[in-house]
Formats: sequence, structure tokens, C-alpha cells
Amino acid sequence: MKTETLNCKGKTCPWPVFLTEEKLKKLEPGDTLEVIVDYAPSKENVERFIQSSGKKILEIKQNNAQYTIVIKKS
Repeated sequence: MKTETLNCKGKTCPWPVFLTEEKLKKLEPGDTLEVIVDYAPSKENVERFIQSSGKKILEIKQNNAQYTIVIKKS
């Protein structure tokens, strides 16, 4: 199992959701993806996408205006 990082800072929707979906397609079950965004609506949209796609959010970290969403591919 591996962990990859997807930096979506400076990108607004729909890009963070689209890039997250594309990156997850390339990962194996059990792998972890850390998505970094710096726009609250993008965080919310990535969360909704993950919840609707059957994957699991392990953690959401906030550092000032930056969010890191940790996702496990099932």
C-alpha cells in the first residue's frame, strides 16, 4: 500500500473533484490519497464526491486556509 499526494491548491471547482477522481482511478485498493486544497468549497465538493463514490475519508486536516483530505481507496 502506498500514499500519494495531489496538490490542488489554487484550483477551484470542478478541478479538485475531477483531478481526485482521475488520481483515484490509478491507485490500487488500500492505497491512500492526500488531496490538498485551499478553497473551502473545493474541500466540501471533494468530501461529497468521496462519500458518494464509496471510498472512505480517513481524516481532514486544516492548517489556516489549507485543507488536507486523506482518502483510502477501497
